[in-house]
Amino acid sequence: MKIVNPATEEVIAEVEMADATEVDRAVERAKDAFATWRSVSPGDRARLLRRFAEKVEDHAEELARLEIANAGHTAGNARWEAGNVRDVLHFYAGAPERDHGRQIPVAGGVDVTFQEPLGVVGVIVPWNFPMVIMTWGVAPALAAGNTVIVKPAEWTPLTARRLAELALEAGLPEGVLQVIPGEGEVAGARLVDHPDVRKIVFTGSTEVGKLIAAQAASQVKRVTLELGGKSANIVFADSDLDRAASSAPMAVFDNSGQDCCARSRILVERSVYDDFLVRLSHAVQAIKVGDPLDPASEMGPLISAEHRDRVASFVGAEGVHAAGSCPSGPGYWFAPAVLAAPAGFDPLAGGSGAFHRAFTEEIFGPVVSVVPFDDEAHAVQIANNTTYGLSGSIWTRDVGRALRVARAVEAGNLSVNSHSSVRYWTPFGGFKQSGLGRELGPDALAAFTETKNVFISTE
Repeated sequence: MKIVNPATEEVIAEVEMADATEVDRAVERAKDAFATWRSVSPGDRARLLRRFAEKVEDHAEELARLEIANAGHTAGNARWEAGNVRDVLHFYAGAPERDHGRQIPVAGGVDVTFQEPLGVVGVIVPWNFPMVIMTWGVAPALAAGNTVIVKPAEWTPLTARRLAELALEAGLPEGVLQVIPGEGEVAGARLVDHPDVRKIVFTGSTEVGKLIAAQAASQVKRVTLELGGKSANIVFADSDLDRAASSAPMAVFDNSGQDCCARSRILVERSVYDDFLVRLSHAVQAIKVGDPLDPASEMGPLISAEHRDRVASFVGAEGVHAAGSCPSGPGYWFAPAVLAAPAGFDPLAGGSGAFHRAFTEEIFGPVVSVVPFDDEAHAVQIANNTTYGLSGSIWTRDVGRALRVARAVEAGNLSVNSHSSVRYWTPFGGFKQSGLGRELGPDALAAFTETKNVFISTE
């Protein structure tokens, strides 16, 4: 497959796509390696993961430049992402020696539990944050004693391949971490279907996640799914409107809106709705879209021409309240756009118009829809009127209201007076059709082990 730089449309690499037979060979290698890897002492496994993290640190700029060229990420984002890979590996390097079981009081003996690794784990990675999301699955899986096969997205395999090379350089044994580029319908499907793959970690669309869950169910195969989102950014009249409006654009447009956590629905209390729209429009028009290598660029291109066409289908010129600008010429550029609710729009009613579609469907691009609400209860109703439940933000100076709304909104990751959802030491995942299970933090390790209970009679 030809790998294209989305900012220039130049071919930067050609990568051979694996077929089902190659996936089978990779699973066999991973299965063989598992017998050895699970027996590596916790201290030694921790040391190897720390050495892997150090290799990433040594090659951070190389990894960042690969992500800039392959995914169109801005330089600032790509460097942060390389640092996140390092930090996640360091965090889970502390896990092997702390993956404790329990001793449970029982009559007539001793009862203990062990956290046993699952075996071969398949990690299917999306194209929007390739090396970061790969590591979120890989690090805890390896720390728990599993072997891992990564199937990167077809468009963005370069950092995954390089990370696998760095793992070998760090001393991880052959077969413990493998990267198999391939098409989702071929390599990805075979990973899900293979009886020796004991768990699938998938990040991507809800549509594909449902197919994977159904296929895995036939084998009672474990899954962690991080899927779509249509998150709400709720702005109350008592909030700091300047901060809320100035921060709102990048809560949607970071990574050019190609983020499942994007706060792509802004709900604003009616009394400040017009004022907020003015401030938001100014902030959006000031966003610099341009060359990802330029440190001043806040947004780069979309991933492909195909995806740009899809995003454009949500934006009609007559419905755009405000828009930024973007480069012309080569590259899959798209200007950030604000859509305001048309007169009479009811966000709780069904509909089929252009704004209703943009307000309810995941666009995965730099488009945000803004609607007014009447009171706290109305805001919560609108926020929850979606099949998704991944993230969101709440802007208010009232601490009681912040807690009430945070408890009422059906989403897995919420921020108050900020837009921060993801930290590697806290759990991440969604409600409803935004996913199943949790990644990151202390919760993730349990997703890669089974609890074994052992009773030892003393009589």
